[in-house]
This record gives sequence, C-alpha cells and structure tokens, in this order.
Amino acid sequence: MQELKNLIRSNVWLEEEDLNKILGCFNLKTLQKSQLLLKRGQIASHYYFLNKGALRFFYNDEQELTAWIVQPGEFFAEISSLNPGLPSRFNIEAVVDTELYCIHKNDMDSLYKQIPAWQEFGRKLWEGMCVRMISEIISFQTMTVEERYLAFLQKPGFMQFISVKQLASYLGITPNALSRIRKNLR
Repeated sequence: MQELKNLIRSNVWLEEEDLNKILGCFNLKTLQKSQLLLKRGQIASHYYFLNKGALRFFYNDEQELTAWIVQPGEFFAEISSLNPGLPSRFNIEAVVDTELYCIHKNDMDSLYKQIPAWQEFGRKLWEGMCVRMISEIISFQTMTVEERYLAFLQKPGFMQFISVKQLASYLGITPNALSRIRKNLR
C-alpha cells in the first residue's frame, strides 16, 4: 500500500488522520494471469490502483481488440460504466499475475464530500487520465503505425506485460503487420 500512499502524497497534502481514513477504504485484490477483473456487460462499481502486474481493457467481439493497457502505479476505473451505471463495453483482464487496491464508488464519493484534498486528488488524477487518452487519440490520427510502435517501445515496462498479438491489437494492426514492422526496424 506504500505505492498508493506515495501517489496520494505526491498529488495532495493530507492530515495523517485523513490519509489513514482514505487508505482504510481500500481493499487488496489479486488476480491470476488471464483472470477477469470486470466482464463485458457487468456494471463497474470500483476505482482501482494497480500496484503490481498489468491489465488490459479489451473488446471481445469477432476479433479481440485491446483498447487500453494499465501499468503499475496507475489509478483507473471503467469510467464509462461506473459513473452512468451502465453495463461495461469492456473485459478487463490481468495480463500477468496482478495486485491492485480497490475502493467502492460509494466510499470514493463519501470521501470526496468529507475531505476536500481528496476531491482535489480525484480531479488531478482524472485530468491526467484525460491527457493520456487525448495523447493516444492524437497519436492514432497523426502518427504512422511505425511511429506508434516506436513510441510504445519508449514506455518502460509495457513490452514485458503484453503479447505480440495484444500489442498488434492495441496498435490497430494485425500480428503479421507488426512482425513486418519489427523486421524492417531492425
């Protein structure tokens, strides 16, 4: 839980009593590789902090499409399900054995009302997540696949977590196309 504590402290100042109250609302959850955290069609009810491992958001229609990858140290939620209370469009799967801390939406909302600094923390987190999402959208619109792949390689740790098939899906190409790109870049 030290990593979560460090993340909170790096974003806002809190009284020790408030920090302990917040941390007391989080529960440890572990997932084995390939285990689902959330299944498509379920309604999300928690926010999460990924402590160890990696997760991926994916669609599982005719062809599996990886939409998002979560790395250690990130705070996240399936927000398109959580806030409106709608069924999730995603499966969220542990890519490797994973450890995360979860907090129920009701507890998060209650803490927002009780602790102004926690509300500031939430705002900063979601602003950061929006920036990441916008950057990903822009990269898909302005960069070639090769450029996106090279940018992906600059993200520390990503390659140790996901398969070539999952990476190809994340980049929006087939595994064969990714193999050609990798071969041409060597």
